[in-house]
Amino acid sequence: MVFIENFKAGEIRKSIDYKYFIPSLINVELGWTDPQLNLLLEKASFELGQLNSFAKLVPNVDLFIHLHITKEAVVSSKIEGTQTHFDEAFLPKESINPERKNDWQEVQNYTEALNTAIEALDTLPISSRLILKTHKVLMQGVRGEKKTPGEYRKSQNWIGGNSLYDAVFIPPHHEHLNELMGDLENYIHNDSLGIPLLIKIAIVHYQFETIHPFLDGNGRIGRLLITLLLIEKKVLTKPLLYLSSYFEKDKSLYYDNLTRVRTHNDLMQWIKYFLVGVAQTAKKAAQTLDSIMDLKRNHENIIQTTFGKRIKTGLELHNYLLKQPLITVKDVQHICDLSPKAAGELVNHFIEKKMLKEFTGQFRNRIFMYEPYLNLFND
Repeated sequence: MVFIENFKAGEIRKSIDYKYFIPSLINVELGWTDPQLNLLLEKASFELGQLNSFAKLVPNVDLFIHLHITKEAVVSSKIEGTQTHFDEAFLPKESINPERKNDWQEVQNYTEALNTAIEALDTLPISSRLILKTHKVLMQGVRGEKKTPGEYRKSQNWIGGNSLYDAVFIPPHHEHLNELMGDLENYIHNDSLGIPLLIKIAIVHYQFETIHPFLDGNGRIGRLLITLLLIEKKVLTKPLLYLSSYFEKDKSLYYDNLTRVRTHNDLMQWIKYFLVGVAQTAKKAAQTLDSIMDLKRNHENIIQTTFGKRIKTGLELHNYLLKQPLITVKDVQHICDLSPKAAGELVNHFIEKKMLKEFTGQFRNRIFMYEPYLNLFND
């Protein structure tokens, strides 16, 4: 058994003209003596259980999951340097400023990759096959598309700096990837180790980021794995927990804690940081769900008591907005099967009740957003 307090993260090895870090294999029994870790684990597990229980009580919870996934896509991509705003992510591609289209596409890819991976869990375990499939979707048609999407790297990469010689961190040589990724996969599915799942997920995320098996997209795939593991292991029945906002809030602390494992063997600090994030994020996710239900009830009541002959179409449009919170008058025509005039009147009614707000500032090709709803997802 390896104790977290005595954990050895790995070693520096020399290639021909540079040195790289090779992490220790992790598919081993793990123990610890620090009682604070037990308390943090208990708190994180409790908040996660509360979120899962609450989600089961929310009618049509799948309506709201699309926004949770989009928020995660925006923030996880932001950690990597993209500049798409949350509301922009719901716009059609033709409405995006040409200079921002690549960032917008990266967010769309992340959303598609996460949805694809969640669906794949019905038939595939979390494995190299699933990870490679997800990476291919993530990197299609964007800046990293020339960096072998859907394949583990066959050359050396690095983090920070402009070359291997001024890099902040150099992951393991690609000749070690098969062994390291095989060990990671075995660790994920080795239930005989008896390691609590949240601690296991914390270690999986650290190890994946350290292996850095792709030429691009490692951070996004590594964060996506957190949610996939919670779903696969049935800790969550719906994908409602995403840690990217917690990581992005103090990005340097996120990276410092990952780095400290490699430089100081301080796995304990990383796990504690991770567990605090799970507890805080799960609690906030439950509060957001509660706020969504309050808003939904309030706005449905306004529609039922003030929309007169428009109640039926008002409720139809409101239900649609919970999944797609940016619309045009033309959209409303199709959603509610209305004439252009009637669709415009319905939109104006929503504006009068402060449910919709014009987004573009233009007189033509106007787009309206369900602002009170979107605001619930802003940190």
